[in-house]
This record gives sequence, C-alpha cells and structure tokens, in this order.
Amino acid sequence: MTAILSAAGCVLLFLGIWGVTITLPTRLLAKNFPEDVQEKLRPRLESLPTSPKRALGWIILALFVAGYLALFVIGGIDGLKRGFTFGQFFLRFFTIGAVIKAFDIIALDWFLLTKTHFFQRYFPETEGCAGWQDFGYNRRQQARQCAMIVLGSAVTAWIFTLF
Repeated sequence: MTAILSAAGCVLLFLGIWGVTITLPTRLLAKNFPEDVQEKLRPRLESLPTSPKRALGWIILALFVAGYLALFVIGGIDGLKRGFTFGQFFLRFFTIGAVIKAFDIIALDWFLLTKTHFFQRYFPETEGCAGWQDFGYNRRQQARQCAMIVLGSAVTAWIFTLF
C-alpha cells in the first residue's frame, strides 16, 4: 500500500505541475523557478487576464491539494485497519513523503527543469535563461521541505494513533 500511495503521489505531483503550468501560470508557480526565469516571466504574469482557462487551473490546483491529502488519509485508514503503531504510521508517511520529494528533486528539478525544454514550451520568453541549467538553485527550500516531511510524518502518525 505504501508503494502504491508513493507512486500515486509522484504521478499526482507531475500532473499537478503540468496542469498548473498550462492553465494557471502565476507567481505561485513561478516562485519555484530560478531567479532569472522569474524576472523574465514577471511581465507576463502581471498582465494575465482572468479567463476560463485560469479558473480551470485553480480547479486543478484544488484537486491536486485534495488528492495529496487523500494519499495520507487513505494510508492512515489502511494503517488503522491493520493496527499500525505510531512507528509504523510514521514510517509509512515518511516513506510516501520522501519518495515524492525524491521524485520532485530528480524527475522535476533535475530532469524536467535542466535536461528538457518542458517549461520553455509553455514560457518561450524564458528560453536561454541560465537558471534552467542551475540544478540545485533551490537547495534551502528543498532542505526545509525535507525537514517538514519528518515533522509532518510525525504529526500525522500521532493523529492517526489517536483513533
């Protein structure tokens, strides 16, 4: 079950990033890009009108968040049925979070960002930005998120042990 939920989380993350990239380019998305890319995108992002396509983007974003939360709820409910202890819950939640974070770093940050022109297809004005080749530009952000995985896993495990 943990492996299935981890894989589902990776798929969900990719589809969420792709869907939001296509339908909802905002500063929220752009803040995850290198600084020079953000500078090139700023004029476009500030002038985007409200449209049905952007409304679809907000729906995709909401579904992404709901789906991500559902991974942990499903994992918790399954753990309750199996009589998990705090440690087993923690290990499950940590594994799911760590696999998704590894996927984020390897597949999205390293491969998608630096080895393909995925984002440049949707944001052609950023073609040639040096930041697209700067793997690791967000190390501190990634380190904070890794720490949050540990804390979030412990809190979620504790919540499920209360049931």
